[in-house]
Amino acid sequence: MSESNSTASEPEFGPPTKDPWKGFRGVVAGALILEAIVVLLALPVVATVGGGLTWLSGTYIVGLAALMILGAGLQGRPWAMTYNLLLQVVLILGFFVHVSIGVVGLVFAILWGYILYFRRNVRQRMEQGLLPGQRD
Repeated sequence: MSESNSTASEPEFGPPTKDPWKGFRGVVAGALILEAIVVLLALPVVATVGGGLTWLSGTYIVGLAALMILGAGLQGRPWAMTYNLLLQVVLILGFFVHVSIGVVGLVFAILWGYILYFRRNVRQRMEQGLLPGQRD
């Protein structure tokens, strides 16, 4: 009899048939690769506008792009989203290196805000059992 009481409180749906986080990790990795490309495209802008490309600005841009490419491969880790958001903070701090780098950081901050919203939405829908394959 106690079994019937415990099953009544359990949700009527199971885990999704396909892992939604696998697709999410792919989206995030793709965003990081795209962001790395855009950051590297800032090299000619920094070289042409303002004081030109210095060892500091060149190292900053190339190093940040390399960290983004590395981060694309680390999306399966539990701390990956923290790493991604720290990269965004470092990119926005690029205002101190060159204004164009900081502007790129602000543009991508909007994208990462949407990614966080999307992540929260998927998590809520999974908890409510609204994802495809959860109510089979």
